[in-house]
Amino acid sequence: MASSGQPRIQWLGRWGFMLAATGSAVGLGNIWKFPYITGEYGGGAFVLVYLACILAVGVPVMMTEIAFGRRGRGSPIDAIRRVVNESGRSSMWSLIGWMAMLCGFMVLSFYVVVAGWSFSYLWKMLTGGLAGTSVDEMAAVFGANNANPITLGGWSTLVTLLTMIIVGKGVQEGIEKSVSWMMPGLVLMLVLLIGFGMFSGGFGDAVDFLFSFKAGSLSSEGMLAALGHAFFTLSLASGAILTYGSYLPKDASIGRTTLSVAVADTVVALMAGLAIFPVIFANGMDPGEGPGLLFMSLPLAFQAMPLGTLFGALFFLMLSMAALTSSISMVEATVSWLCDNKGMSRKSASWATGIVLWLISTLAMLSFNLGADWTLAGKNFFDWLDYLTSRWMMPLGGLGMVLLAGFVLKSETFRDELGLAPLPYTLWLAMVRYVSPLGILVIFVDALGLYQVSFAAHWPVLLALLVLVAVVGEAISPRLRQALSAR
Repeated sequence: MASSGQPRIQWLGRWGFMLAATGSAVGLGNIWKFPYITGEYGGGAFVLVYLACILAVGVPVMMTEIAFGRRGRGSPIDAIRRVVNESGRSSMWSLIGWMAMLCGFMVLSFYVVVAGWSFSYLWKMLTGGLAGTSVDEMAAVFGANNANPITLGGWSTLVTLLTMIIVGKGVQEGIEKSVSWMMPGLVLMLVLLIGFGMFSGGFGDAVDFLFSFKAGSLSSEGMLAALGHAFFTLSLASGAILTYGSYLPKDASIGRTTLSVAVADTVVALMAGLAIFPVIFANGMDPGEGPGLLFMSLPLAFQAMPLGTLFGALFFLMLSMAALTSSISMVEATVSWLCDNKGMSRKSASWATGIVLWLISTLAMLSFNLGADWTLAGKNFFDWLDYLTSRWMMPLGGLGMVLLAGFVLKSETFRDELGLAPLPYTLWLAMVRYVSPLGILVIFVDALGLYQVSFAAHWPVLLALLVLVAVVGEAISPRLRQALSAR
């Protein structure tokens, strides 16, 4: 499908998209959260369930987003509008694109603050600012860092500036060139850190924690964790993947590329576990401390080890690069829309976006110090950004995307764009119509805390529900298409 205006710039190759999409997926949360929940919920058993969830939910939704982007060749708003118009459906469906673009911008507004912690700790590690003899002392350092609006704001401003400089240079010269060295560099640093961990004395415990097949530890809560992480880790429904997909060359296979990104994301997350947990276990620390693991326990552990300062600095450099590759993906949708619809040059669009981003992120940053008491319903500004995006906008956006692709649009649209053989295409269609929507609904209900789903006790009921939804869906699909075809 041809888009209006000048031809859209594309990645120089399939690797450019793969590195950029993997960089978007590998963020701060993935570095500590996935390895921890893997060990907490059954090790190898959890990884198998997680991979099943990736295949059932993450990969089909990601393929759908990439197909929307490449078919529509535009920002999330423009791409979805062009694709639905091609099928003769209402342009109102472009509201899904608006929500995705807004969601990515809102996530970035608080993410740059968290990313600023990584840059701050890299500097502290290099200059000896992380001296401490206990976790409590390291917690005091972390608290003091957040309590100072000048310090915290300065680092979040640096992240914003670096992000906009990279994005402002363009898709090929800025994003693709940056990730072409940042992602291999991140992997190389992980390999060095794993090598360091092998001689720390805790490597065997780390391998056991991550990979022992403990099926008895895989509770219904663990299955929900696997399902939720499979959706959120791939940066779905935030505009990033859809916009990156709009730069994907026509001859690139969406299916193979998506699977490559999903595998790379999982491998990097497990490598992060092998880099982090040997140091933690060697020093007798708790691996389940969440963000405190990165900014309190690990700095203390590095101090107690030979060459700890060097490898500690290497770790926070890796963490900073992971944060930066994610931040550039989340702002690209907004910049792309401004360039396509407002006639702005990429540099002007980047800096205009950066100014608005800086203003909103400053409010999020103040939630840790001067604005800590500015609350609504018990949540400060930072908390509200996180709550609205992760619990409402991303699940609803993902659900709308797969329902639009599965039930509303002409089947020929995605059959042509995905270029799959009949059997793989039928499998993808079944996933986006029934399996992925049900999985996203479970994530949505669990995120809101409406009730606790016990998979161990109720999996036959859920399976029967899935079959029922599939039968009813196939029965009403033609009528649903007809009802939604009016402009």
